[in-house]
Amino acid sequence: MIQPRLSSVIERRLLVNYRVTPDAAARLLPAGLRPQLVRGHAVAGICLLRLGSARPTWAPPRVGLRSENAAHRISVEWDGPDGVETGVYITRRDTGSRINSLAGGRIFPGEHGRADFTVHETPDEVRVALATRDGEIRVDVTAEVTDELRGSELFTDLQEASDFFRAGARGLSPTASGRRLDAMELETDAWQVEAGRVRSARSTFFDDPDRFPPGTATPDSVLVMRDVAARWRPLPARAMARC
Repeated sequence: MIQPRLSSVIERRLLVNYRVTPDAAARLLPAGLRPQLVRGHAVAGICLLRLGSARPTWAPPRVGLRSENAAHRISVEWDGPDGVETGVYITRRDTGSRINSLAGGRIFPGEHGRADFTVHETPDEVRVALATRDGEIRVDVTAEVTDELRGSELFTDLQEASDFFRAGARGLSPTASGRRLDAMELETDAWQVEAGRVRSARSTFFDDPDRFPPGTATPDSVLVMRDVAARWRPLPARAMARC
């Protein structure tokens, strides 16, 4: 894999967070990873990401691509050589970009499925809906931007939520072969998030009773990131541990 570093602008990123029982989250993780707990809950969610000016770091911004992307993820930890490390396990990635789908897992880490997106956005409200082309996943989220984080049972305030997700900037995602976890890290000198409130959230991933029996996954909060310059650093792939 070539694995260049990538530059981009995060034009819009919704982190739609769910409180999940630890047992339900653990069942979805490969050996070697465990749920990262906050106040007794596992943290999972959907990252709905629009990237602009995405290109190798050596390329000028004018050649960059724009795309809508989605990732279903679980915050995780694992034992590293220097102690406990944190990140997110991404159960699947989907994109509206044919180029991202072709390049993911080949030129940069992270295999992507294809999805069709519908987006309605104002300064105060965002709705993102998507349907994957394999028919597996449908998502429809509407969130409004608020002046502070309210109603979350995971985080006491916006700063605590921001610090949690900034520390979990490494993403691990399985390859179709099932033999390794691709890895990539988000880097930015301009990290900034806004609080949001979920008006409605539907996901066939989280609403599937076989995956999450009733009461094991509950929408908790949403964070909004907009117009943030970011880099994406490939990391060495990890062999999939066997149980």
